[in-house]
Amino acid sequence: MTGRDSIPAPAVQRLSLYLRQLEALQFSGVGTVSSKQLGRSLGLSDAQVRKDLGYFGQFGHPGVGYRVDGLIQRVRGILGTDKVSNVVLVGAGNPGRALASFRGFSKKGFEVVGIFDSDSSLAGQPLAGLPTCVIQPMREMAVVVRTKSVRLGILAVPAPSAQTAAAEMVAAGLRGILNFAPISLQTDPSIAVSTVDLAVHLEQLSFQMTGSAG
Repeated sequence: MTGRDSIPAPAVQRLSLYLRQLEALQFSGVGTVSSKQLGRSLGLSDAQVRKDLGYFGQFGHPGVGYRVDGLIQRVRGILGTDKVSNVVLVGAGNPGRALASFRGFSKKGFEVVGIFDSDSSLAGQPLAGLPTCVIQPMREMAVVVRTKSVRLGILAVPAPSAQTAAAEMVAAGLRGILNFAPISLQTDPSIAVSTVDLAVHLEQLSFQMTGSAG
């Protein structure tokens, strides 16, 4: 196994794809899967599957392939989703409210334990989908991060406010940010940032459709 810093980012990203497919196989009652079958379902070669998984250890069994249940647990462990991780949500506007209603976070082991917004008039209000949380001022984030051992935060604020909010998240002690604001955040290299820009995905999809139509 190599050091994590030397593992190509695309290989790490494909782990999530493998996990989704494995979970679908598990749901269908499939007990084992070969690298060829797993790769074909995702449009990848069996060699690519073996290479990606090989960065993290040995998983297959000769003549059997991969045991679906066991590989799911191993991949979840690699991704750090085999246990519950507390996260906070910054931004209680429309994007934040939509994310608060998303059930996928808890299903994947992420529990939202705090909601924060710079608009003090929202303090004390609940968000639909998160009945155990109420909106809190940004200044209270550090206490929640410390007492609930939070390392990850979800940023869902307008672009003009995103950089300031991100700086406050880092100052509160967060080490990773899932950014839904359409802006490239400037943070210290030690802070993990992943940006989800829906407009970019739509543009790329539009390009693909335009090309195929031509």
